Amino acid sequence: MSIKDWPEQERPRERLLKFGANSLSDSELLAIFLRTGVKGLSAVELSRALIIRFGSLSNLIQSDKQHFCKGYGLGEAKYVLLQAVMEMASRCLYQRIGSHKTGNQKIEHQNIESQYIEQPQTLSSPCQTKAYLQSRLQHQKEEVFSVLFMDNRHTPLHFETLFHGTINAASVYPRVVVKRALFHNAAAVIVAHNHPSGSAEPSEADISITHKLADALSLVDIRLLDHFVIGHGEMTSLAEKGLLT
Repeated sequence: MSIKDWPEQERPRERLLKFGANSLSDSELLAIFLRTGVKGLSAVELSRALIIRFGSLSNLIQSDKQHFCKGYGLGEAKYVLLQAVMEMASRCLYQRIGSHKTGNQKIEHQNIESQYIEQPQTLSSPCQTKAYLQSRLQHQKEEVFSVLFMDNRHTPLHFETLFHGTINAASVYPRVVVKRALFHNAAAVIVAHNHPSGSAEPSEADISITHKLADALSLVDIRLLDHFVIGHGEMTSLAEKGLLT
């Protein structure tokens, strides 16, 4: 049966308009994105089948092009559309919390790529800071390590992604973090990295590099306030777990 033949109060689009997007299930939201089903399956039935195949809506959204396009009823056009939607949502969130680009400043280091330096001006609470970091890192397909530089009142100064690849003592260089902190005249920093696997549980390597960073920063009178490990829809604070030092 086509969705058009469903009672109006059961149709995803009509329910979204009446009750809001948060009233819909994952499969109903995906059905609106897909717009149509395939032969023998309505858009909602297809969405349920896709979520089961990928394991979750998050896994589907974060899958690479090759795996995404193997999904029944999906293809390159849908993949491009999804990437555009995700990027618009991310930019909207950044603008809501007040970040803006201040220039394309190249960082000279073998493990650091050219990137925009961002100044999140209105991160005035721990909740906003967590939301900002989570929005920046949770959808990354590779592991990245980022730093939020702050003044002596813990007001954010700049945000930078410094390292890409597996995060361990060999790939994160405390001296580079210290150098960038001094460059921004920071009095404190918060570091964060993501786990593309989805788990936000800190590893032994995460704890080890945290201690190395705290020791290196303390030598120049800069405090490491926290280290966040970010998964899919969750994040762990090493400070809250008592693992910072």
